[in-house]
Amino acid sequence: MAEPILIWGAGAIGGTLGAYWARAGVPVQMVDIVPEHVEACCKEGLAIEGPVEEFRQVVPCVMPDRLSGTYARIVLAVKAQATPQAIAQLLPHLAPGGFVLSAQNGLNERVIANLVGPGRTMGAFVNYGADWIGPGRILFGNRGAVVVGEIDGALRERTIEMHKLLQIFEPDAMLTQDIWAYLWGKLGYGAMLFATALTPDSMTANFADLKRGPALMGLAREVMRAALAEGVEPKPFNGFEPAAFLPGASDAAAMQSLADLAEFNSKTAKTHTGIYRDLAVRKRKTEVDPQVGAVAEIAAEHRIPTPLLSRLVELVHDIEQGRREMSAETFHELTKVIG
Repeated sequence: MAEPILIWGAGAIGGTLGAYWARAGVPVQMVDIVPEHVEACCKEGLAIEGPVEEFRQVVPCVMPDRLSGTYARIVLAVKAQATPQAIAQLLPHLAPGGFVLSAQNGLNERVIANLVGPGRTMGAFVNYGADWIGPGRILFGNRGAVVVGEIDGALRERTIEMHKLLQIFEPDAMLTQDIWAYLWGKLGYGAMLFATALTPDSMTANFADLKRGPALMGLAREVMRAALAEGVEPKPFNGFEPAAFLPGASDAAAMQSLADLAEFNSKTAKTHTGIYRDLAVRKRKTEVDPQVGAVAEIAAEHRIPTPLLSRLVELVHDIEQGRREMSAETFHELTKVIG
């Protein structure tokens, strides 16, 4: 492990991994596009803050145009919409026989595999709570599920190695031969999280609101139908129970999962989603198109209607472009779709 792991994107996910690995003595090289953040990581160190653990760790970090050399292990931790550009920039630095591990939300493994090849692509599922709160500062709000696996379901030496590395950060990290089951599960949960960002309320407040339950349930059900059509049976994690949203499952089972998600999110210092922060704090576009929109497109290929997912994309776009405010009224535009 003398060769550094390259982490492309030193924000909430990549920065947290980089700080933990560097503190454990694992050689790390990070890349980020925010000059002040790059400088802080190198000089004062990257500060991990919050209730889980607090420490500061110097981690080598450069801007993309200052990176040199090639790397056999690259962890991609950028926003989903930045994936194609990031791959174009990192590809010259991917060593022959090396791989890219996606530590992102969505189905970015598909995009990466198309650009670097399926054999050079590995998937990861992360559900811990973290926020980039400023140059050199990341809030680590709570621990959550971490899973790694090959996109073809194989078990290789490199997969086992990455699992061991992830256990440095998350001792309960899992090694799976069905990573798509977790990625699709996160998409179901993620669709609901996008809906919570239509309001200024916390994740817990949204999941606990019985009036919002029908729309949240409906979103997860649309994603689960698309997953089944893709031949995937999503797996549960941290309160999200995919079986509760599958065809034939009762409303009571779905509401119990929402209650469990409210309970899980009540214990984190990260009270709102990164989507909310994109809209309300950082004033930038969200990942709604490559996540929610992508699921709607896949569902359409299977002739599965997704009226709630499609409306959710429209509503997030409305907030992004200043046509709507974040409010309960905006959320209930989803409820109107149900009728």
